[in-house]
Amino acid sequence: MQDFVNIREDGFLYVDKTALIYDLISGSGKTFFLSRPRRFGKSLLCSTLGAIFEGRRELFEGLAIDSLGWEWKKHPVIRIDLNPGDYGEGPETLALVLHNILANAAAKAGLSLRGELAPDQFGNLIQDMSRSSGERAAVIIDEYDKPLLTTIDNPEQHKRSRNALKAFYGVLKSSDEYLKCVFLTGVTKFAQVSVFSDLNNLKDLSLDPRYNDLCGITQEELERDFAEEIQQIVRDKNTEKKIYLDELKRYYNGYRFSKNPLTVYNPFGLLNHFDQSGAFESYWYATGTPSFLIKLIEDQKIDILNLESESVTMADFRRFDAQNMEALPVLYQSGYLTIVDYDNELNEYYLDYPNEEVRTSFSQSLLEHYIHAPETDLRALVKTLPRALIQGDVDGALNGIKAFLAYVPYDIQIAEERYYQTVFHLIFRMLGLSCRSEVRLAAGRIDSLVETKNQVYCFEFKLNGTAGEALAQIDHKDYLLPWQGPALQAGGGKKLFKVGVAFDWEKRNIGEWKTVGG
Repeated sequence: MQDFVNIREDGFLYVDKTALIYDLISGSGKTFFLSRPRRFGKSLLCSTLGAIFEGRRELFEGLAIDSLGWEWKKHPVIRIDLNPGDYGEGPETLALVLHNILANAAAKAGLSLRGELAPDQFGNLIQDMSRSSGERAAVIIDEYDKPLLTTIDNPEQHKRSRNALKAFYGVLKSSDEYLKCVFLTGVTKFAQVSVFSDLNNLKDLSLDPRYNDLCGITQEELERDFAEEIQQIVRDKNTEKKIYLDELKRYYNGYRFSKNPLTVYNPFGLLNHFDQSGAFESYWYATGTPSFLIKLIEDQKIDILNLESESVTMADFRRFDAQNMEALPVLYQSGYLTIVDYDNELNEYYLDYPNEEVRTSFSQSLLEHYIHAPETDLRALVKTLPRALIQGDVDGALNGIKAFLAYVPYDIQIAEERYYQTVFHLIFRMLGLSCRSEVRLAAGRIDSLVETKNQVYCFEFKLNGTAGEALAQIDHKDYLLPWQGPALQAGGGKKLFKVGVAFDWEKRNIGEWKTVGG
């Protein structure tokens, strides 16, 4: 549920973020922007702010802000939610959506909407609401960038929508004396929209450590507010609480939005998990992956094998426009990557997948883009490959991959060893297996390293070579040395497998393989 009033009036659970909201709106700032991925609670945050500025204190009984000294004045509030609209036709649709929103806000305040164009109507409404009430207005704009994201694949419509929004948001600067607070949310921070170029006093909260968990659910909030749900699922699954919580964290936690190492859960995935009696599914990811993200990765030749070791600077986060998009910051802002570390000296943020839900699902999307395999064969691979590796059956695993690759159209394959290495990597990741590629050791780089509970598989690939040569390289470079030791020799560690794989370019598939170990 995204409406604060409904949640409170109907007695549903609300994870209390009002202490953070109070700190934000009781300070000297007036105009704020927050970037968070889709389905992350931005709309609920906007709804909560609206209720606060409307002075509806009765809804906040028992919440933090009610005891922090907030002055419960009733301010006029203009809520603009751009998420529901379909803006594919450009500014004409946008103009109609804005007109309807403003007309409804005016009618609710008992006012008439003045002006012909949306910017004029917006400016007049802010002034009229402030003057008629005797209080400055709060403007809350949710998903300000939806019209821009919708048209990003159509440069002409995108440009026209951008210019329309530039004029509309520019009204906020000229209306400053009538405004108590301006709060905007979105997924991205477009550089060429006036809200970021004209509003000199805008505070961008997106990477502010103080508001890292303004959206999302922390581990502490999870265990405090969802204790009943957790206990019920632990009983139903007949498992230990710690084991279940560790799996929950691995699958849905991991989002980090600042230098502060605090991570949060995606609310949409977590709440659907509880609603579905503890089923671990890709709820957030299933709501859709923008196709332009996959295209960005392809066009900019992003190294998928090392995606999780990339770094960006603060300046990279601030550069975003349709003509000059960098894939990594966009993947971060969209929720497919997150911050995992920060280097204070270099002022660099290191990125990785936030959790298992995104890691496996995004790998599947990339794999489907790379190889176009039939869904039936994909399901068969999902069923057989992990079981084979867990059982130490290398032949069974590679035969499964070989059958899968046979469906790949010959004209999309690339005569490069790295192409096949990437396909293997994505297959392993899609299946939720622990796979690392290009693993750096003192003696060289392991092509792919796959670990299960009881096995370690070291894969070396050759396109213009033999499986024997691949095995010889593993031995010569002593790739498995870090996994060898007294515990392993005594039978107390994992079984080690060396796997040399040679590709046959004429057959566009695996040619031969050799395995040592087990």
